[in-house]
Amino acid sequence: MATAFLFPGQGSQEPKMLEDLPSVSVVKDTIEEANEILGKSVYEYNTKKAMKSTKAVQISLFVTEVAAFRLFLSNGGKPDYVAGHSVGAFAAAVAAGVIRYEEGLKLVMLRGEAMETIHPEGFGMAVVLGMDINRLQSIVDEIYLDSQQVYVSNVNAPGQITISGSIQGLELSIEQALREGAQCASMLNVNTPSHCPLLLPVSEKLKEAFAEIDMKQPVIPYAGNRRARILSNREEIKNDLILSVAYPVRWHEATSVLYEKGVRLFIEMPPGNVLSKLASKAFPNARAFSVLENGYEDCFYIVNH
Repeated sequence: MATAFLFPGQGSQEPKMLEDLPSVSVVKDTIEEANEILGKSVYEYNTKKAMKSTKAVQISLFVTEVAAFRLFLSNGGKPDYVAGHSVGAFAAAVAAGVIRYEEGLKLVMLRGEAMETIHPEGFGMAVVLGMDINRLQSIVDEIYLDSQQVYVSNVNAPGQITISGSIQGLELSIEQALREGAQCASMLNVNTPSHCPLLLPVSEKLKEAFAEIDMKQPVIPYAGNRRARILSNREEIKNDLILSVAYPVRWHEATSVLYEKGVRLFIEMPPGNVLSKLASKAFPNARAFSVLENGYEDCFYIVNH
């Protein structure tokens, strides 16, 4: 039975999630290393006020997830595969051994800064439940105008799809989706239009930054966001990290590939539980747990037995 560790993306954040990490040496060392890289305490990014910033949210998530992964390793819990949703992919890449922690943190900081400055206001994301992707795509195509850009973005599950774009385009899409039978459609607490062409300039900045990084071949296979394939080559993983911010995350397909590869145990790193719930629903024959709900000790035991 193979195991996959899942690393959540933006939307799973909680103020003071760093404080919820166990106070053990491997965690303390990870946080101190972040402080040195950032030139300030990472805890300053993890307050309710600070986390109105995309940059602060993504830094806090990245440090939390890498610290948790290192804690699992120190307790004998090494996965067979890793997968990260959106910014969680950078923590997954560190876990896979493709990029160093310092490099990953700097890339995440650059990513967050670029995302929040390119479209500082008037844009965001929404989620639509219970609607076929083809019908939702038709709605988005009908509403799209240069003045109200909107795109289908993440496919988290067959009946859970996000859309990204201008607030006006999103609101009109929500109204039409509800009229046409969506179970639910609402705005997300995200102020950037992630995973659509509006963020192609962010990909360009990441491409420039990656040119300075000496990437390694992965020691753990990595499930990509953009192509929903198992990637075992550093160049493929680099392209996934660069491009996925401007392309839909094909999460359901990626986890389906993991299941096809024999994964029957999914463990979600803190601070989220959304990815483990999606896995539970999609794969009834697999087991899915989150550290948030099950705790570290139980998850250590589950992984090691």
